[in-house]
Amino acid sequence: MRDHRKLKAFHLADALVTSIYQATREFPRQEMFGLVSQMRRAAVSVPANIVEGCARESLAEYLNFLNVAFASLRELGYYVDLSLRLGYVSEPRHAELHERYDETAHVLSGLIQSLRKRSRT
Repeated sequence: MRDHRKLKAFHLADALVTSIYQATREFPRQEMFGLVSQMRRAAVSVPANIVEGCARESLAEYLNFLNVAFASLRELGYYVDLSLRLGYVSEPRHAELHERYDETAHVLSGLIQSLRKRSRT
């Protein structure tokens, strides 16, 4: 069985969740059930899908969950950029969130590509 705790992608995604929760605490109250909810849901979905994928038997199922995690990450990236345009996060906070997003995307994408190559051989 795969152990998600050994994956750098999981740890980066988990840290990103914490950053998103901290950042969204500062959003306007009227966004609590709008953008805040969407951002938090997308953020939590990334490590949660990595964990669920690790629990699957087949490589194909594992890859499917990692792809879902990556799609949620991309969705979150849009929300992070939108929150800057709406003035809900400062430039420095946006830069920090985007840096975390970029690193997580890079590592998760690398994991997916590596597993895809393995599945073809």
